[in-house]
Amino acid sequence: MKKLMTAALAACALATSVTAQAAPTKICVFDIVGNVGPMMGAMKDWQTAALGWGLEAELIPYTNEAIAAEDLKAGICDAALVTGIRGRGFNKFAGTVDSIGSIPTLDHMRIALQVLSMPQSAPKLSQGSYQIMGIAPAGAAYIFVNDKEVNSLAKAAGKRVAVLEYDETQAKLVSQVGATPVASDITNFSTKFNNGVVDVIAAPLAAYEALELYKGLSPDGGIINYPLVQLTIQLIAKKDAFTPEVAQKSREYFYNNLDRILDQLKKEESKVDSKWWVEIPDADKGEYEVLMQEARNQLKIEGYYDPDMLTLLRKIRCKLDQSRAECT
Repeated sequence: MKKLMTAALAACALATSVTAQAAPTKICVFDIVGNVGPMMGAMKDWQTAALGWGLEAELIPYTNEAIAAEDLKAGICDAALVTGIRGRGFNKFAGTVDSIGSIPTLDHMRIALQVLSMPQSAPKLSQGSYQIMGIAPAGAAYIFVNDKEVNSLAKAAGKRVAVLEYDETQAKLVSQVGATPVASDITNFSTKFNNGVVDVIAAPLAAYEALELYKGLSPDGGIINYPLVQLTIQLIAKKDAFTPEVAQKSREYFYNNLDRILDQLKKEESKVDSKWWVEIPDADKGEYEVLMQEARNQLKIEGYYDPDMLTLLRKIRCKLDQSRAECT
């Protein structure tokens, strides 16, 4: 009888072990549209590719980014797809890709993402108990205003500007130009703009139709034709939930599928009505570049931005344009 019970217990332990091994890895995916949104669509392709790496993943859609990030911390998710700005709390090096004015164009972004997908970058993409398993562009953020006359920093003074409440850098920058920061998050900043609660927001063009930003622009608003930040989406994972080999394959997958993502972004951006664009003088652009460089340096000193990433991005800017003042 004793032998029989021992055998039964051993069988139960083995079955439990097999079940635990067979349980799919949980990936929490932030997509403001939910299960049918573009982020979920892209991650479903990643999910298929991951099977080839021996990884079975279960995708769980989240329309609230804060909850996705908290569930990653709590261990409910093994990994979470969130914005780079939110991800800065998990990995400052990767989160600094989304620093103000660091990446002027998508050509700069392409080089940066290529470098970050290389095995040599893996150590910097690991911080504490988390690692970055992929970075993808989410489009440049532009300034949307409900009055197109607000086309300079001076004219922004006194205006109400939506800022992400979990990113202290935004409130600092807004306050420096004399505007009033209004704490918001990704789920409500567009509603505040559309309802006139705030006068100014920064948003990627892909949000124009999805979040109905034309409502906030009507009738006299505009989009300042000068990108401030190249935004990213990042797959942040528990280090002990994935092997280094799988993590590297995932990073390479993100980079190898960059053109598909850029095509999707262009498709969304083409939906913006050209009547909203507000051009600013080249002299103003030069002034903004200097101000953004000063802001990056200050935020580096205050510990918000990673100095190694800022150096990498400066080298990329100088590689593509050696005439820049910072390159001499």
